[in-house]
Amino acid sequence: MIQPKKILIISYYWPPAGGPGVQRWLKFVKYLPEFGWEPTVFIPENPSYPIVDETLQKEVPKNLKMIKTKIWEPYQLAEKFGKDNKKFKAGQFDVGNNQSWKSKLSIFIRGNFFIPDARIFWVKPSVEFLEKYLKTNHYDVLVTTGPPHSLHLIGLELKKKMPHLKWMADFRDPWTEISYYKHLKLTNFADKKHRKLEEQVFQNADITLATSYTDAENFRKKGANAFCVTNGFDEDVKEQKSETAKLQNESDIAISPLHDLTSKFTLSYIGVLEQLRNPEILWQTLSELVEENEDFKKDFELKFVGRLDDKILQTIENSSLKDNLQNLGYQTHDVALQHMQNSSVLLMTNFPQDSSKGIIPGKIFEYLATGKTILSFGPKEADVQKILEETKAGKHFGYEEKESLKNFLLDAYQHWKSGTLNTRSENIEQFSRKNLTKKLVDLLEYL
Repeated sequence: MIQPKKILIISYYWPPAGGPGVQRWLKFVKYLPEFGWEPTVFIPENPSYPIVDETLQKEVPKNLKMIKTKIWEPYQLAEKFGKDNKKFKAGQFDVGNNQSWKSKLSIFIRGNFFIPDARIFWVKPSVEFLEKYLKTNHYDVLVTTGPPHSLHLIGLELKKKMPHLKWMADFRDPWTEISYYKHLKLTNFADKKHRKLEEQVFQNADITLATSYTDAENFRKKGANAFCVTNGFDEDVKEQKSETAKLQNESDIAISPLHDLTSKFTLSYIGVLEQLRNPEILWQTLSELVEENEDFKKDFELKFVGRLDDKILQTIENSSLKDNLQNLGYQTHDVALQHMQNSSVLLMTNFPQDSSKGIIPGKIFEYLATGKTILSFGPKEADVQKILEETKAGKHFGYEEKESLKNFLLDAYQHWKSGTLNTRSENIEQFSRKNLTKKLVDLLEYL
């Protein structure tokens, strides 16, 4: 009998953490044993998660080996300084005129004193623990996944101490290329230190993994042996889609199988929406439609399932959309999937800068699996636009295309009224979690 190969995964986010950061390796761990790999996961024992979702605990394989050590984080001190600092845990903060002097000072401290991030205090004790552990426990590959990018420094130090160790650095988001990096109020010294550490990770990791095509290309330009393995969707999304279809078929109401179960033309955003990705043009356009079209006003619902920035919520509540708004707050992952299925159009946004072309929000793949129409905002020629065009799943807009956006919304609304709003997506199986795990394993075998 062939013995499985062993892989040690260092991650900060793990159930009961909620949000997209936990999904990627939770799903890889689920499927790795099918391809001959036995995973072990190393996580902090007492993390400070920005979002908690207890339902994800049931997705952790029962026989998964876990290692935990304590971590110290400064976020409790930051939150005493100002309640808005809670956003820092998730890499969010106020921008522009929304910044108070406390927020500005906190951002400066975060960017210049905690390099690369506030989980830096877990690096030294983790290296000391894992160096001893790896001397008595053999693993074929070590994986670090960030953000937080501090975890890559654990891999870097272990690689220096144990050069024979095969190390894969997984970047769920870029480091110095991410859009909010320029908002960190960095000194020249801090900026150089961030970039030097990033360079060292790229040069020493045997493989650098990116979640988008553009990020992988950018990492290669910086000296990394980089490959792209995107995020994806699991079968639970498609199972919910089948259940929705079953409910439609069993309904006593004579409706088209392509029609939404909801009685409203529902535009839903699932996840966290912060100020840096706020599609103001969409709220303006929807406000106009509500004011101009009485039927649209009666039928339309704007739904948020997740954490919506207070400033964005305030803007919408002060507009003509206030009576069409349903803000549900954070929901468990399985409930969020149900809301995806019961929506007419699914919204996703990205940072507007060209430097964000390579960001592919993880939600797009679950959106794809629902078969719903997707409305996307971000820079032109982005990886998201490429995926939507390849799969014929929706439309991608820049932040200035108001007339085209208005026509898109009206067209979708008319299709909804006639019961023909449906996306016949193509080529989406490449993004199933199982197929992506096979792609990951092919890279692991390469090592």
